[in-house]
Amino acid sequence: MIPPSSIQVIIPALDEETTIAAVVATLRALGLTRIRVVDNGSTDATVARARAAGAEVRVEPRRGYGQACWTGAQDLAPEVEWLLFCDADGSDDPRDVARLLAEAEAGADFVLGDRRARPEARAVMTPVQNFGNALAVGLIRLGWGQQYRDLGPLRLIRRALYERIGMRDRGFGWTIEMQVRAVEAGARIVELPVGYRRRQGGRSKISGTLKGSAQAGAIILATLARLAGRQIGPRLGGAGLLVLVGAALLWPHGAATAANAPWLLAAAAVMGAGYVLTWRPALARATISIGLFWGVAVGARLILVPMEPGDDVWRYLWEGRIQLAGYSPFQFPPLAPELAELRAEWWSSINHRDKTAIYPPLLQLGFRGLAATLGDAVWAWKLVFIAADLAVCALLARRFGHAAALIFAWNPLVIYSTAGGAHFESLLILPLVVAWLAWERGGWVRAALAVGLSVGVKWVTAPLLGWLAWRQRHTPRRALATLALGAAPLGLALLWFRIEFGPLGALWPGEFVARARGMDLLPWLVDLLRRPTEISNAWIPFLFVPLAGAVLLMARRFVTAGEGYFIALVVCLPSVHPWYFTWLVPWAVATGNLGTRLLGLSAFAYFWIWHIHEMTGRWETTLTVRLLIWGPFIVGWVWWLLLARRRVKLG
Repeated sequence: MIPPSSIQVIIPALDEETTIAAVVATLRALGLTRIRVVDNGSTDATVARARAAGAEVRVEPRRGYGQACWTGAQDLAPEVEWLLFCDADGSDDPRDVARLLAEAEAGADFVLGDRRARPEARAVMTPVQNFGNALAVGLIRLGWGQQYRDLGPLRLIRRALYERIGMRDRGFGWTIEMQVRAVEAGARIVELPVGYRRRQGGRSKISGTLKGSAQAGAIILATLARLAGRQIGPRLGGAGLLVLVGAALLWPHGAATAANAPWLLAAAAVMGAGYVLTWRPALARATISIGLFWGVAVGARLILVPMEPGDDVWRYLWEGRIQLAGYSPFQFPPLAPELAELRAEWWSSINHRDKTAIYPPLLQLGFRGLAATLGDAVWAWKLVFIAADLAVCALLARRFGHAAALIFAWNPLVIYSTAGGAHFESLLILPLVVAWLAWERGGWVRAALAVGLSVGVKWVTAPLLGWLAWRQRHTPRRALATLALGAAPLGLALLWFRIEFGPLGALWPGEFVARARGMDLLPWLVDLLRRPTEISNAWIPFLFVPLAGAVLLMARRFVTAGEGYFIALVVCLPSVHPWYFTWLVPWAVATGNLGTRLLGLSAFAYFWIWHIHEMTGRWETTLTVRLLIWGPFIVGWVWWLLLARRRVKLG
């Protein structure tokens, strides 16, 4: 039996005069004699009442839960072998201490009380506490493989283990650091269901206020990120943890506003750190578990579901809504007076309200179906886009393996664009990946139909249908059948619109893109040379068509055609948005294109434009921002081409 004299009880306390005496008395009634209360700067009678109850009192004026715990563990008597930590507010059930000691006597090194195991105890915890605990222990499981259930304050740890792990945190991250470091030290860990009551007096310093809860959550996530960064080695868990922590830091600041820009970039950097770590040779050779792969891929996306979306989604909702009311989005712009009665409270968030629809009829029918089933619930629309995104992850993982598929599945830009920004790019990428993999297996019919679906989602993929037919030019009937199958989805959608709404109207408002510029590369470079007096995009097709045509004519494989075509497209587009770069990412899973991987990070520089707009009043892509976005892509792409050529020579 563990003698009471070998147990040092440590109770951090801050303004707990109404409860501390009862807590000390209860512990003394259990036979515990070494009870140390660490006062963390109380302004009430906590110190006096703790001493009156028979406790030793240490004063630690430096604020912080971890600081108080650390001070309490100093100057221990030689015979002390165990440290028992508990709260001063009376919420812990003292009857559970005997059970913790029994597990320690049976051989455990670290015994924790699990408040969340019992429904009645879990009900006492606030929603913020329950969510924060579930998130934190879930991240520990992903990063370190240990299935904890709680971050409870009641815990018993062997002194030798405590001294070996070397606690560094001095704040709210103390508990989570202890649990992570115990796993890393190979400790024998036991979690026991324990009782938990509402605090018997005073006010919580963490869960009692929204500010305290937010601060504690941020500190816990930062602690996990620090621990993961220190422990990253031949495992992918730490890298995945950084992606999840970055996503958690991102969602409150994901909306593209000037005030959010610095925070958004900082959170993206945390995600990017985890993403880049998956490129390291040691990590690339590691065996990634299916649970870790999907835990991070799904978890990061779900974390961003509550994020404020981009303004494109409001047009999706609007165009679906007006179709249900009998109006064609190709005939009536959002400002049309005929549609005034349909305006919702979010109507003012629609972009380009004086323009009719630019999305193809097949996608418009998709908007109509989603509006009919999901209404205005943006989170539900996001889940649809996420489902398509995860389907792409599954297809790529099945074909190229989970480690290679991380280029797409854990890509910060892909995660942000789909789950956070609510952009429908996954509906474009999914049929393209289906077509690609079907073509590799000789399934030209499925490939043609799938490319046709992608054309129905966004016009820009039409040249890939031409490539499929070109590759079958030696069999004219099959080439014609490919074109017919690919045109079928769009043709049927056009027919539907014609029957439903009559004349189609303008399927592409030309003035919409006549002069629009933003984040462009080749058009910007050409205009630097020719110095036009007025910006015009009329000449850009004369640049793009030959470039894209040459790429497609030379391509022998679908992956080469897809990657080369989309690279030509994004560098020639007069107006580029970050989510357009996600079109390149699936191909990089097969090719490893370094330039594309770097775009998953550098594209976030786009959001600094919002900050510039606030500072200067001008809405423009500065040279610095343009170089930050495109520079890594160009350097990485060239480097990848050189390495590919070298591999060919060595082979």
